[in-house]
Amino acid sequence: MTFSLMEMWNSMGLPARVVGALLVTMGLASLTVFIERLIALRRSRSAGRRFAKELGAELHPHSIESAIRDAAKYPRGHLPRLVGAGLTTYCEARASDEGGLSAVERTRRSLQRRLEELGADLRRGLAVLASVGSVAPFVGLLGTVVGIISAFQGIAATGSGGLSSVAAGISEALVETALGLAVAIPAVLAFNYLSGAIARDEMALATAAGELIDMIESWPEEDQTDVRRERVA
Repeated sequence: MTFSLMEMWNSMGLPARVVGALLVTMGLASLTVFIERLIALRRSRSAGRRFAKELGAELHPHSIESAIRDAAKYPRGHLPRLVGAGLTTYCEARASDEGGLSAVERTRRSLQRRLEELGADLRRGLAVLASVGSVAPFVGLLGTVVGIISAFQGIAATGSGGLSSVAAGISEALVETALGLAVAIPAVLAFNYLSGAIARDEMALATAAGELIDMIESWPEEDQTDVRRERVA
């Protein structure tokens, strides 16, 4: 028997094939998540840069409606979604006659909730990478055990411990082990890379939310009153 992958697959029993197919599926799932997250992060950052360029260096009370419209043009950007949601909440709070919390405080709380939602959206799929990175070695170990069992069955069937009777089972066990590690190592590296990139994006969004609140608080009271009148009208 040659030791090509096809010959090895043909010689595997059903349990070993199930383990191998499961590892391949886990590898494809982690690769899909990694590529999808890379594309999503790139699109979000690109949309954020374009939105920031359109918004300009400073936001004025009379340009809020324009800023909200600009933010709506970038649904894939997390920064436009954050700023648009914050400004919308501020305008609605200024236009309402409800007592209690001030418009700035309501906007601050809304931005905090929005940051949590955007953070969850940024981290979408990371659980798959974490699961693959932690579980794949154990799945490979299961395949190893199955291969060793197959080797001992070969010994029992032939009644001898020669190399020919155990070679297939041992090679099967080693392939399953290698496949488990080959799936787990890239998944862990991808998880660590994406976690760092997402942490930087979350920090940037938190900074942007704080700057937006500071900007709103710096607006003169009469300008904030004008915003309220415009929304009522």
